[in-house]
Amino acid sequence: MSTFAAAPPRVLTVAGSDSGGGAGIQADLKAMLALGVHGMSVITAVTAQNSLGVQGYWELPAEAVRAQYRSVVDDIGVQAVKTGMLASVELVETVADLLADAPAPVVVDPVGVSKHGDALLAANAVATLRSRLLPVATLATPNLHEVTQLTGRTVTGEADMLDAAKALRDLGPDWALIKGGHLDGEAADLLLGPDGEAHWYRAPRRDNRHTHGTGCTLASAIAAQLALGDPVPQAVARAKAYVTGAIALGFALGSGIGPVDHFWQARK
Repeated sequence: MSTFAAAPPRVLTVAGSDSGGGAGIQADLKAMLALGVHGMSVITAVTAQNSLGVQGYWELPAEAVRAQYRSVVDDIGVQAVKTGMLASVELVETVADLLADAPAPVVVDPVGVSKHGDALLAANAVATLRSRLLPVATLATPNLHEVTQLTGRTVTGEADMLDAAKALRDLGPDWALIKGGHLDGEAADLLLGPDGEAHWYRAPRRDNRHTHGTGCTLASAIAAQLALGDPVPQAVARAKAYVTGAIALGFALGSGIGPVDHFWQARK
């Protein structure tokens, strides 16, 4: 008689493809595998991308995004969903409609620009992301540039992060995670919850320029931990520890900024 192993928790990433393998769908799936969940994907756009930047991107039709999502969710099912690069107004609206009745927690990484400063979201799509996608999010994970895009607030230090988190939560997500990685000093992030409870997460800053894919990896790691059953604060804590290790061992690739090491735990 045949026996089959039980399927691990399933996590779906809805994001763009990074041809260099450091961010986007590729980073998401690596992080999910490293953390013990089964990763699945809905590709929203294809980028020509390497360690030096994004040379171009091409959106998939909304019909293709809807078909990928329904194919996976209706047959395989999901325990968490993560979104990344959505590129355009039409794709933001399409994904927001799909996730309005998502059967699992939704982690929204509101990707606006790449690590190299290349735009990955059309300027006219920011308002749509703000009004349509954030209200369906369990957790939103913007960096400081994206906080300003979405809320109009500029964070120059830790003292500004709580007000920024409140402003972000006012846009609809149940939880807001303000990532302070671009500030000086230690890497400090602030999580604000539905009841106003604040959680700080701190880690030593790593002296390593190879940090491509950090935001994608963190959001995917949080989604993986949620799928494994962690409550949001614990999922963020474990994902932060994972990403901190991945940054510490990020490696050179090409002539520019290399990726974090998604499999650092296995290598260590």
